[in-house]
Amino acid sequence: MLFVGDDWAEDHHDVEVMDGSGRRLVKVRLAEGVAGMARLHAVIGQALGDDAEDGEGAGRVKIGIETDRGPWVRALLAAGYEVFAVNPLQASRYRDRLGVSGAKSDAADAHLLADMVRTQSHQLRPVAADSVAGEAVKVLTRMHKTLIWERTRAVQRLRHALLEYFPAALAAFEDLDAGDTLELLAKAPEPATAARLSISQISAALKRARRRDIAVKAAAIQAVLRAEQLGQPPVVVAAYAATVRSLVALLGTLNEQVSALQGEVETSFGRHPDAEIIKSQPGLGVILGARVLSEFGDAHQRYATAKARKNYAATSPITRASGKKTAVLARFVHNDRLIDALMAQAFSALSVSPGARAYYDKQRARGSAHNAALRQLANRLVGILHGCLKTHIHYDETTAWAHQNTTTA
Repeated sequence: MLFVGDDWAEDHHDVEVMDGSGRRLVKVRLAEGVAGMARLHAVIGQALGDDAEDGEGAGRVKIGIETDRGPWVRALLAAGYEVFAVNPLQASRYRDRLGVSGAKSDAADAHLLADMVRTQSHQLRPVAADSVAGEAVKVLTRMHKTLIWERTRAVQRLRHALLEYFPAALAAFEDLDAGDTLELLAKAPEPATAARLSISQISAALKRARRRDIAVKAAAIQAVLRAEQLGQPPVVVAAYAATVRSLVALLGTLNEQVSALQGEVETSFGRHPDAEIIKSQPGLGVILGARVLSEFGDAHQRYATAKARKNYAATSPITRASGKKTAVLARFVHNDRLIDALMAQAFSALSVSPGARAYYDKQRARGSAHNAALRQLANRLVGILHGCLKTHIHYDETTAWAHQNTTTA
C-alpha cells in the first residue's frame, strides 16, 4: 500500500508519498492541471514499481486531501485511487498531535495528510463521487440560492437608505423587491417627485405587477406618499436618490436572474432519477427538493446509515458528558445551505403531513421550543428520506409514521 498526502492550493499541490511503515518515498510540488496530474501518476507508478503493471496498482493507493470536489479530485477518483476528503479542522487537530511548536508549511501538511490516511483511514470517509446529473443540479441550486441571498442583502440596503430620507416609501410599499415597487421607486426616488405621482401612474405599475384591488391600493399608496413627513436637505436627498436608483436597478437584474435560474433548476432536477422520490417527501417541492438533493449528493453509498445522513445534516443532537454533567446540544458546525432547506421542509410539512404535525406537537408538549421541535422534525424527515432513497420507494404517510401511531395506540 502507498499513502499520499496532497496539500492543495489554487495553482499547485504539495504531495508526499509514504509507505506502510511511515517512510517518506517521494516529496514533490506539482502544478495544477493536466501536466501535474500526469506527473502524479508517474510518481505513484514509480513508487509502486512492478505492482503498477498488474492493472490493480491504483487500488493500493490511498490519498488524503482537504477537499472533496473539483477537477483534480474527480481525476483522482477516475484513476481508481481511494480518496479521503479530510476536514481541515481534523487536519489541524492532527497537526497538534505531531508537534506543539505551531510550525506549519505546505510540505508538512502533505506529510500529516499522508500519515493520517496511513494510520486513520478506517476513521475517515472515502469520497463518494456524485453523478454528473447530481453535480449539475448542485451548481444550479447553489447559484440560485446565492442570488436569493444577494437579493435579500440588496433589499436590506434599500430599506436602510429609504429609512434615512424617505420613510414614507416603507409605509407605502409592502415588498421592496416587487416589480411595482421597483418601477415606482425608479420613476420617483425623491419624496417630492413621489408625492406628484398620479393615480393612473400608480395603477399602471400595479397592473403590470398583476396586483388585485388596484384602485384601492393605488389610492392608499398615493395618500401615504402625499402625507407630511420629515425630510433631509435637497442635496442629501439627491445623493440618497442616486443610491436608490442603483439599488433598484440591481434588484431588477437579480429578480430576472433568479427567475431564469429557477427554470434551469426545475429542468435539471426533473431529469434526475431520484427526483420523483424526493418530491414525494412532505414539504419538498421542486426547488427545495433540488437543494436537498444537491447538498446531500446523489451517491447512495456516501451514507451507510440514516444516522450518518442525520449527522451530516446536523439535525441530530450531540451529547457532551463529563463526570456527573450531561448536556444534549444542537450541532453548531453544519452546512448552512442544507440545514436551511431541511428546516424549510419541516415547516412546510406541518401543513401537508398529519404525521409530521403530530410529531411536532408531541415535541412541543414535551417542552421544546418552536425551533427545537422543528429541528427534531427535520431530523425525523431526514431518516425517512434516507429510507426511501435506500429502498427506491416513494414516501407513504402511513408507513413513515407507523412507529409513532403504534406508540400512541
